[in-house]
Amino acid sequence: MSDRIFRVNMTDLSTRTEDIPDRWAGLGGRGLTSHVVAEEVPPVCHPLGPDNRLVFAPGLLSGTAAANSGRLSCGAKSPLTGTIKESNAGGMAAQMLARLGCRALIIEGKPEGDTWYCLHFSREGIEIREETELAGKGNFAVVETVAERLGKHLGVITIGQAGEMLLLAANISVKDPEGKLRSHGRGGLGAVMGSKRLKFIAIDASGCSVDLADPDCFREASRAFAKALVENPISQALGKYGTNILVNIVNEAGALPTRNFQSGQFEDHEKISGETMHDMIRERGGRVKHNCHPGCVIQCSQVFNDRKGKYLTSGFEYESIWAMGADCCVADLDLIAEADHVMDDIGIDTIETSVAFGVAMEAGGLEFGDGKGMLRILKEDVAKGTPLGRIIGCGAGHTGRAFGVTRVPVVKNQAIPAYDPRSVKGIGITYATSTMGADHTIGYTIATNLLNSGGHVDPLSKEGQVELSRNLQIATAAVDSTGMCIFVAFAGLDDEKCLPALVDMINARFGTALTLDDVMGLGRRILMTERDFNLKAGFTSAHDRLPEFFSKEPLPPHNAIWDFTGEEIDSFWDF
Repeated sequence: MSDRIFRVNMTDLSTRTEDIPDRWAGLGGRGLTSHVVAEEVPPVCHPLGPDNRLVFAPGLLSGTAAANSGRLSCGAKSPLTGTIKESNAGGMAAQMLARLGCRALIIEGKPEGDTWYCLHFSREGIEIREETELAGKGNFAVVETVAERLGKHLGVITIGQAGEMLLLAANISVKDPEGKLRSHGRGGLGAVMGSKRLKFIAIDASGCSVDLADPDCFREASRAFAKALVENPISQALGKYGTNILVNIVNEAGALPTRNFQSGQFEDHEKISGETMHDMIRERGGRVKHNCHPGCVIQCSQVFNDRKGKYLTSGFEYESIWAMGADCCVADLDLIAEADHVMDDIGIDTIETSVAFGVAMEAGGLEFGDGKGMLRILKEDVAKGTPLGRIIGCGAGHTGRAFGVTRVPVVKNQAIPAYDPRSVKGIGITYATSTMGADHTIGYTIATNLLNSGGHVDPLSKEGQVELSRNLQIATAAVDSTGMCIFVAFAGLDDEKCLPALVDMINARFGTALTLDDVMGLGRRILMTERDFNLKAGFTSAHDRLPEFFSKEPLPPHNAIWDFTGEEIDSFWDF
């Protein structure tokens, strides 16, 4: 099935398909979402208005047998930051869309009235249907109901109550291989989907497959690529302990943001660590290895059961555990897991929402460590859209303004994730220069600053941090276009055969003759396209800065401060 562009116009409830324009022919994933948004969305438009586009794009290798190639990109103008946004998620949808010949699904316009809709996407095309039963329901109910109506084999993309209420921290959720959820987190793209009155998308790729230009070369490159992933020691550690192995590592480095970024170490870090969680999962009959999409060979996800051995949550990630744990000083994994489950169901970002709780705790709205209070507010306020719930559900920046807090850890209004930039300076450059607000995944310098992958750059020194962040942001933009999980980067940094095998798979898929330099050139092109959109939207270099408290408040235990000048930060874009 040849690749096409599929469009859905929610204003007149029409659909159409288009040939891929030549200028987009070599693009997939983030490369395509960002180019569509840059070309078709007026930079100064309201993100929740009819002129915004919501773009879903599988990667260049999605739908193939390539290991770890099941990530889906979603793009739009972010209602949280006002910048361009791409969010990346696992689950079933990317591979199914690719097998249906969908290079991109572009949702535009905005219907009048209060009717909710859903899409049914199959080899016959896209059907728009009114949806009455599931409006107001959580994501788990959507997934279960779609399975009952249409079959368990379908992929599902959905929003919960947060997206319906247009909360700025709302996620878009994707059904995973076991009927649970993965999230397009950060940036509030669930609110964009909600603004278009679209509750869910059901995807049926039965009988469809992706054609390969050179199957033999693809198989050879695919084997080499998978071998590099499974033999990488960081991949192996992630497979055993999950991403939460980072709690003890980052705490030891003095970079674990604690008590709303007042300290770099959490005295109860062991209680929420990956090692402790691993033991709890085994004792309760959960699963310490689990894949977020078919074909993952790292399997850093896991299934976390409660004390009675009943399912509680899956994909229980370091960022979520840190945000509810150290940042809010909650040392109870069971409480954190229950809150994680609730936020998955509501469809709201665990980082943004939990950092907002940390800000509210500093304001005295809750006591630090009050996990039960957080859970109560999630269920009774955020899920129901009370005034307090809407404040928390619109993120850390809004919460800080509402409560008059000055220590608000955001960049471009997006909450700073789980690494304090005073003690890991490379990630501070990434936070500052990211085209999408504070985002660790866009240039994960932790790999080299703390994990010694691809060498080592001293996290407490300014030396080499701008170059490190720049190189990783370029590489990440390229990888995000392939449909690959970002964790392939560890093998890519340490195994000289890994990235060439990735390029070989792209060539075998499409019959092209790309080089590694060509792929990295794509990464640079994506970054410049995203930055150009932001400049047209009114952003300047003055927005590429961290909050002033990072430069004024030394961070224990190293008493480090953020000491980059504006000129040093701006040099990031000298390429």
